[in-house]
Amino acid sequence: MRPTGPLHLGHLFGALDNWVKLQDKYDCFFMVADWHAMMSEYEDPSRLSGFAKECVADWIACGIDPEKSIVFAQSHVKEHLELYMAFSNFVPLGWLERCPTYKEQLREIKTRELHTYAFLGYPVLQAADILIYKADTVPVGKDQVPHIELTNDIAERFNSLYGGIFPSVKPLLTKIPKLLGIDGRKMSKSYDNSISLGDTEDAIKKKCSAMFTDPERIKLSDKGRPEKCNVYAYYNLFKKEYAPEVYEYCTKAKSGCTECKKNLGGVISDYLADIRHKREGLLKDEDKINSILEKGAVKARKVAAETMNEVKKAIGLI
Repeated sequence: MRPTGPLHLGHLFGALDNWVKLQDKYDCFFMVADWHAMMSEYEDPSRLSGFAKECVADWIACGIDPEKSIVFAQSHVKEHLELYMAFSNFVPLGWLERCPTYKEQLREIKTRELHTYAFLGYPVLQAADILIYKADTVPVGKDQVPHIELTNDIAERFNSLYGGIFPSVKPLLTKIPKLLGIDGRKMSKSYDNSISLGDTEDAIKKKCSAMFTDPERIKLSDKGRPEKCNVYAYYNLFKKEYAPEVYEYCTKAKSGCTECKKNLGGVISDYLADIRHKREGLLKDEDKINSILEKGAVKARKVAAETMNEVKKAIGLI
């Protein structure tokens, strides 16, 4: 994950819940993608280090175990950039310009200048992040499948030019609950529409009070359409047993959206209470977080260095 801001509910349900389970089935590498973060935050990177530590605290609070898995920061393992450079020599620009996520980010994010060499090339670094460990599986949502396909294209191109070093990578698709941001768009740190894992109860309630609801329900007497309401989707995820009651009150106009959103704020805050408590304790112990990252980097470098040694021999650098 890129440390560009606090992790939010989209990360929890879209990735972290699944990551915790994967630890018992796979040898897992969990990377704080700080070089990737620099690609969009280069004008003011002053908060990246703090966000990186918060990222690790959130992971551990949600159940990532650094004794089972390798937890590290991308910038602590130089081989990522070395492999990125090797791949950059032969990746055609057309492959990158067609990337749907790249086009979406350029369209949606207007507060930063993203027409840069690094931002165009970030899928190449992403491929290096995966292939430096010869990973064969990457857990992603459907929107990230094109990145896995591009990673395989890069691996195949390298193998055809220099010999078969890299395996084929498959996406491990997981069913991600539909969880939009408070404005009805995709939840994203970049869009400032998220509820963060570390938000206080007051902050959560304030954000919930501003949530997007059924646009056709204007007055209290208007009957709502829960299937069109983001708030109802949240109830189905956080407190499913409440959903039928919420559905009835909405469709029969027995209560208004304001009350419904106020109640939701309390439900979400209660759900996150244990995570919030754990992350607060971790963030008070910065030495512990640094130790986790240092030990993880040593383990990651051992694997990455072996792969990079093979690459350098294959392309004739050594």
